[in-house]
Amino acid sequence: MDAQYRSELADAERLKAEKNQLSGQIGKAADKEAAARELRPALDTISAAIALHDAQAKALAPDAPESPLRALLENTPNILDDSVPDGSDSEQNVLVRTWGSPRTFDFKPKPHYELGEAHDILDFERAAKLSGSRFCVLKGKGARLQRALAQFFLDRAAARGYAEIAPPVLVTRETMWSTGQLTKFSDAMFLDPDADLFMIPTAEVPLTALHSGEILDAAQLPLMLTAHTPCFRKEAGAAGKDTRGLIRQHQFEKVELVRLSSPEDSPEALERMTADAEAILQELELPYRTMLLCAGDVGFNSAKTYDLEVWLPSANTYREISSCSNCTDFQARRASIRMRRDAKAKPEHVHTLNGSALAIGRTLLAILENFQQSDGSIEMPRALVPYTGFERIG
Repeated sequence: MDAQYRSELADAERLKAEKNQLSGQIGKAADKEAAARELRPALDTISAAIALHDAQAKALAPDAPESPLRALLENTPNILDDSVPDGSDSEQNVLVRTWGSPRTFDFKPKPHYELGEAHDILDFERAAKLSGSRFCVLKGKGARLQRALAQFFLDRAAARGYAEIAPPVLVTRETMWSTGQLTKFSDAMFLDPDADLFMIPTAEVPLTALHSGEILDAAQLPLMLTAHTPCFRKEAGAAGKDTRGLIRQHQFEKVELVRLSSPEDSPEALERMTADAEAILQELELPYRTMLLCAGDVGFNSAKTYDLEVWLPSANTYREISSCSNCTDFQARRASIRMRRDAKAKPEHVHTLNGSALAIGRTLLAILENFQQSDGSIEMPRALVPYTGFERIG
């Protein structure tokens, strides 16, 4: 299709040159009127052909709204980094490292939703009455624990140099498109059709697009941003999966990290961002593992992704709690975020990176399950007590 587009442009330019040549002959002729009458049919034919090729090229142009070439390009994912391993799905992701040892219980550990309901801190039944499935009401110490985790995460992000942002959670279609959420994930988003505003699926969207259309001074980089927001997802592709508990909700809270980096620094920036998220899990004493995603499991926007998976005793397995990605210049091209190394330098696209630090609901459930006691109570991680104001639930 690109070859056809270029061919139409080339044919139009060739014919325009022929038309100019014939027009030149008329201008040089001794009898210009006679020459014009003689060449008029040829000029009209060429003009019609030019109009046809121009129209076909315009219809195929990558920036034309209804162009089939644009539609294909919009659904073409980022180019993978050479270090990404081959593989078709999550079963072929590569273990990078583990931290902490899963606790050995002398009783059968309960899932978080049973613990939450027993202590009256998670109420799924009343949430369903209010909003339907995949929602939860947090009560008492549950609500306080959620608020404590948000503050804990933000404080840790600030200590690592991330500037806190409080962005809108409703964004335009252009903002969603510029960060790669559209058109690939349009069926996963909540949309107000009258205002044509989307509820954000992650704070990555407004944080990344914050500097869209700007040329940054390279000396400003890296720009390190964080935000605590609610997130909204239809979970359209998750029918029948994780229907109980907090794993997969339509509304959840998250603290997001975003970096805008120079191209040469982005590989190291991904390692730093992943370490930032890992440090929080370590301080909370939650066992986890770090996985390098294989080619078939890497997201649409990403060139390379690490998933952090926390240990869940009730399921006897690890589950994702953070995903840290280097999107290279994929989002920056859509959003037109560029940098200039000096006053005379040509602008270059920055690299964008994002990661969860962390998903609050999944962290909360991991704490409930990993710190449950034989008497049914739940201890708090020592680092979190100054934020919760209590040491134990129950």
